[in-house]
Amino acid sequence: MKKKLNLATTGISLVDEAWGGFYRGGSYLLLGPRKSGRTLLALQFAMEAAKNKEVTLFFTSMRPKDLMIHAASIDFDLNTYMNQNLIIVVRVAPPADIYESANPDNYLVEYLNDIASVVGQYNPSRLVFDELTPFVGFENIGLLQQTFLNTIESIEEKNITSLFIVAEPATPFSQMIVDTIAQYSTAIIYLQKNSEEGRIGQGGRATITPNIGHTEGQFTSDYFIEPYRGITFSFEVPQKNAGLQVVPEHGHMQGSQNIVQPAPAPKTSTNSKYKPLTNVDVVQEKFSFSNFYDLSEFALILNNQIALYKSTGQPFTLISFKLDPLAQQQNILSMMQLQNALRLSTDKKDKICVVNNNVLVLISSADDKVYSQLVSKMKSNLPNTDKSYQDLVMQYLFGFPYVVNDKVQNADTLLNEILE
Repeated sequence: MKKKLNLATTGISLVDEAWGGFYRGGSYLLLGPRKSGRTLLALQFAMEAAKNKEVTLFFTSMRPKDLMIHAASIDFDLNTYMNQNLIIVVRVAPPADIYESANPDNYLVEYLNDIASVVGQYNPSRLVFDELTPFVGFENIGLLQQTFLNTIESIEEKNITSLFIVAEPATPFSQMIVDTIAQYSTAIIYLQKNSEEGRIGQGGRATITPNIGHTEGQFTSDYFIEPYRGITFSFEVPQKNAGLQVVPEHGHMQGSQNIVQPAPAPKTSTNSKYKPLTNVDVVQEKFSFSNFYDLSEFALILNNQIALYKSTGQPFTLISFKLDPLAQQQNILSMMQLQNALRLSTDKKDKICVVNNNVLVLISSADDKVYSQLVSKMKSNLPNTDKSYQDLVMQYLFGFPYVVNDKVQNADTLLNEILE
């Protein structure tokens, strides 16, 4: 019998106020560097469950005593809730000896399978894994993708809401690992700790980004680590304006809203030291994972995707866009503008690689509409939305969609075929 999806409060005020909570049965990723407050945030998540008489299974490599001290710092009497069996702490040792194994990846598969088995024994309402990083250090990204997906699906089908803590990636390969597990997460919470001198560990910037659902979108807020209060946020719920006619995008069935037409801009003296803010460039917050890879990294990802296809039959699409050099010579469109248009048109789980005048896009799905949908999005993200300009650009752009089939051998032969 299908269970109805609803929201559960998290004890994380930014999430609760912006989204109304987590979806029950969802899998969420908490990402950040050491000392950024990840464990405290996970404890707040568990404390909220305990207050509502819900059971949390808390995996940790910390000693129970150390975890209790962490909890006490946010005025959370962990021991009392443990005695009531509302919080079940399971200590897991990081797989430090995996490299002594003949096949480290198989060793990690067993670890993840054991985790799923323990979850099945307790059948909690919520799950925290602090932290998952040592258990997902696979060499074979395709195997990681398959194993992690199987693990979270076995947990989600029990309607358990999960919070997985992962370290901020420090290398391109660890970035690939995080990207792999992030694509199966319902949403991501990203903590960037404050690096100002004298303020390290006292807070930073938090961003919540949905993958599935949470149609309210992405939100960012400063956060602070306060004694006996834990992680607090400076977030305020955005007020809806009244008056402008907003046309809903696909899927927003609430329809249009009436918003007041903006008032004319006030005039200031030409001698004033104050200048209009319209002339100030806006600096974008750096959060979203980069989905651009160099050719060697891209080939590695492609090989893993091919291996996954051969073992599971999961198809994918590789699209190559080629820009005529005349477009750049005549200042119609540059490669940088094409890359940006494709970046804005793809999901972060899609992989992009630039090779000379080609931009390759790897999409982990395959259907008749993938190519046309991407072209349509790219067209709308060109530097100019004027139809005559878009039509002109299309004359200098060429595309080749390759849907994987049984003839494919490896990344090298596939890339040679596309880029010849």
